[in-house]
Amino acid sequence: MTRLIILLVLFIASSFTSFHQPPTIKLALLKYSGGGDWYNDVNSLKNLAKFCNDNLRTNFDLEYATVEPGSAEIFNYPITYATGHGNMLFSDLEARNMRAYLEGGGFLILNDDFGLDPFVRPTMKKVFPELDFVELPFSHPIYHQKYKFSNGVPKIHEHDGKPAQGFGLIYQGRLVCFYNFETDLGDGWDDVHNDPQELRNKALQMGANIVQFVFGQ
Repeated sequence: MTRLIILLVLFIASSFTSFHQPPTIKLALLKYSGGGDWYNDVNSLKNLAKFCNDNLRTNFDLEYATVEPGSAEIFNYPITYATGHGNMLFSDLEARNMRAYLEGGGFLILNDDFGLDPFVRPTMKKVFPELDFVELPFSHPIYHQKYKFSNGVPKIHEHDGKPAQGFGLIYQGRLVCFYNFETDLGDGWDDVHNDPQELRNKALQMGANIVQFVFGQ
């Protein structure tokens, strides 16, 4: 936990430094088991890091880390991103480690890349048996950081044609996980899907809001 708190302090301090300074922090991609394509988004985190550096004055390394849910290394990264279309499984050890990470100040972004929902809900229930995903109201601060999203998380990908939704896990009053459903923010962060620039901008702006919220809550 101390390591994570120190990283948070370094991140906030980096917001006031020149971009000529070496990067001080990385985003992390979660490599989970179960057969789901955790590796699906090729450039999403790199592009999000660059957008945040350009627009929030952060100092992210553009090269992200890859971490496993049961590893000690995950505590080095205050924000971890998980995506995919299929199965996601945590062992008992991984679930305990993820809980310790999130309780200790870490934050998890879950991205439904279409088909993740039936798997991610029981997996996160294993991490926090006492918690349920709750839909965040449009008034939630995560939608009102530098960029304003008065109607909640933007719709990026068609999926089943349903409205985009943003869910969260709230532990002791703190949002520890943001789950975007029926939208696929990661698709918009990436640059290989030929999304219209307007949608890519909305996705990146929402991503920047998440980052800004995490370090400000």
